[in-house]
Amino acid sequence: MTRLAQRLSDIPSSATVRIADVAASLRRQGVPVVDLSAGRAAEHTPPYIVEAAVVAMREGHTHQTMSIGTPEFRQACAVKLGRDNDIDADPDREIIGTMGVKQGLTLALMATIGGGDEVIVEDPCFVSYQPLIRMCGGVPIGVPLRAENGFRWRREDLESRITSRTRAILFNSPHNPTGTVHADADLDVIADVARTHDLVILSDEVYERVTWNGRRHVSIASRPDVRDRTVTVMGLTKTFSMGGWRIGFVHAEPALIKAMASLQQHLITCASSIAQAAATAAFGEPPRPEVLELWRQWEQRCLFVAAELRKVPGVTCHDPEGGFYAWPDVRGTGWDDTELAEALLHQHHVAVVPGSAFGESGRGYLRLTCVRSWPDVKEAMARITSVLREAPANGRSSASGGGS
Repeated sequence: MTRLAQRLSDIPSSATVRIADVAASLRRQGVPVVDLSAGRAAEHTPPYIVEAAVVAMREGHTHQTMSIGTPEFRQACAVKLGRDNDIDADPDREIIGTMGVKQGLTLALMATIGGGDEVIVEDPCFVSYQPLIRMCGGVPIGVPLRAENGFRWRREDLESRITSRTRAILFNSPHNPTGTVHADADLDVIADVARTHDLVILSDEVYERVTWNGRRHVSIASRPDVRDRTVTVMGLTKTFSMGGWRIGFVHAEPALIKAMASLQQHLITCASSIAQAAATAAFGEPPRPEVLELWRQWEQRCLFVAAELRKVPGVTCHDPEGGFYAWPDVRGTGWDDTELAEALLHQHHVAVVPGSAFGESGRGYLRLTCVRSWPDVKEAMARITSVLREAPANGRSSASGGGS
């Protein structure tokens, strides 16, 4: 009989991936599910990026690369950091190519924390943060993001959770799921706490180019006072609609990159040579007009979804400042978030993620992916708002009768 490793007892499945998989299975059975669960845009990767990969394959660039990535890819990442993020990076010593942001974050955690080390995370936060920390032997410590603070940390909230075992702070901006884009004042808080307590800063910036209403993302590593203690994790999954390519990179100080390269050599050898060629085309020049137009379309859909949700009595939903998601508070309708998500999927054929999947502070919220096609977004909103208007009279009793 197979004996599973003890570490798996504390590792749940990813709610976002699981729900998306259920939705895909239902669609294969002919059920007309509209999927607003996983953070996947409707549009495909821009053709000029795909063509760069095709050319690379035709020219024979189909072999393993250096563990840290091809020189061309790392140079493109350095150019991108200087152009977009005000970070002067050494492509040979401070950058490593990774199989997306999750794998880059895993390398960073493996290189910086040990057994029992505590890592401060946001609550709510991306569903994989806490499991990844546990898999690396650490202990995630959630610090609530409160609506009354604009889903931002206050210094006293962070300070209250620091102990002698605290090793790192992990945060995400633009934030998944709340849509918050951290301003200078928010970064001041994180940077000051990290300096005071000698902590590593792990900055997940996968949504860094999709900010709305004129906002601009600021990379915390652009600040000289915390540059050397910051690990910046970036990718192309979201901004260039390249989820299936599994490609990203990490920027950090040379000793940490060297350690991550050693781990990479044993875990995956290197990121895909073909995906690196595609990413080199994406990062090596400013975004082309078709990409900028894509981002404008996404912004319109995000603001549309939030506005439609606000029309429902009992629902509170701010406009997302960045990222892919609407984050409505549905507690005023009488629905439980998990029951509502189940009812929407199995009775009304719309896949969303209950807020409690992102942490205790997410209870009572839903996360909706807004960057599906316009027809899908409009159809989903018609179904969701109709169900929400049924509550509270038909709330919990209807949801409890939902499918399996």
